[in-house]
Amino acid sequence: MLDRKYVLDHLEELRPVFHARGVADEALNRYVQLDQERRDIIQEVEQLRQERNSQSAAIAQLKKAGQNDEAQKAIKATREIGEKIAKEDVRLSEVEEEFQDLASRMPNLPHESVPYGEDENDNVEQRRVGTPRQFDFPIKAHWDLGEDLNILDFNRGAKISGSRFLFYRGLGARLERALYNFMLDMHVYEQGYTEMLPPYLVTAETMYGTGQFPKFKEDVFQMHGSKELTLIPTAEVPLTNYYAQEILNEEDLPIYFTALSPAFRSEAGSAGRDTRGLIRLHQFNKVEMVKFSKPEESFNELEKMTQNAEEILKRLGLPYRVITLCTGDMGFSAAKTYDIEVWMPAQNTYREISSCSNCVDFQARRAQIRYRDKDGKVKFVHTLNGSGLAVGRTVAALLENYQEEDGSVLIPEALRPYMNGLERISPEA
Repeated sequence: MLDRKYVLDHLEELRPVFHARGVADEALNRYVQLDQERRDIIQEVEQLRQERNSQSAAIAQLKKAGQNDEAQKAIKATREIGEKIAKEDVRLSEVEEEFQDLASRMPNLPHESVPYGEDENDNVEQRRVGTPRQFDFPIKAHWDLGEDLNILDFNRGAKISGSRFLFYRGLGARLERALYNFMLDMHVYEQGYTEMLPPYLVTAETMYGTGQFPKFKEDVFQMHGSKELTLIPTAEVPLTNYYAQEILNEEDLPIYFTALSPAFRSEAGSAGRDTRGLIRLHQFNKVEMVKFSKPEESFNELEKMTQNAEEILKRLGLPYRVITLCTGDMGFSAAKTYDIEVWMPAQNTYREISSCSNCVDFQARRAQIRYRDKDGKVKFVHTLNGSGLAVGRTVAALLENYQEEDGSVLIPEALRPYMNGLERISPEA
């Protein structure tokens, strides 16, 4: 949620920024109109209340003077004023509701360092790390490798749950488990994060706090019963809301959380994209990083978070690149985002494996997460989130980058302790 006063005070200079984030003038004009209507109603109600108070005082004087007929007229006028106030209160509630709905659908403003652009073609590459391997034999896509090695079963996953679900089996399940344990250990023991195990079902208020609701309801799976809950699309949602409606102490910041959780996504609007393999599933595991920071430190914390995710890929020996997302490709709640893309040999391209964002005070305003500084002043924290990493996509990258001509897949040295010393997955395994 944006600061209402800031938006209204700077609207004209912010119009081009909003346009770059996909907000039309019609919405911006309605935003101003609704705020003015709200102010007008509040002013009118205040005048009516003053008038009613004057009438009430006059009634007492009239009764005291024995002027009962005049007192009855004043009582009638007072009732009519009360009816007007009640109607205006209803209208105020309606205006405020429409304003809040409109405001809740307006995206965060980009940081000044974010490039302007319409889509992914306007993103800016920051760096590349590692050199893609040159193969001297025909390479396979990870889905073919997984099926040939009998470690990924997409057909039976579809039979049980529908398309874009799968079974990991045998060493495939072990590889997935090894990867997320490796990631968590790095975050906790080397990078200072506190490991969490969050709920996987959350309330609508929780989804609102991080910006998923109301704008992205079609992208989630919801449970319908005595209490409507939503399966989390990312652990960012429960982790960020951990401190919702709370005031933290400045000396406790920054706070780092990490968690492994499944992510559930309907992938609405993605028909025909990445229909094979592990890239775009309805359910997948992801290790998440979340930070709570003082405002003046948050962009430095974003750089550190991105480096935390990069370090995993470096240890695994996977080539990758880091890009800054442009205004047209950035997520709803983010003020700045770095995407980390891993090299996928079978597709001859880089694919997203992590997205690290600074949301500044946007989520904190929605979830009311604040801190008290040393002078006793209460301020909004800045929240950050990032994948560290998407586990299934890491499995896909390992299979493709470490495949051998005989159909086996080598295990990166850093991961072997988590695989009970196993050095490769072979077709006969």
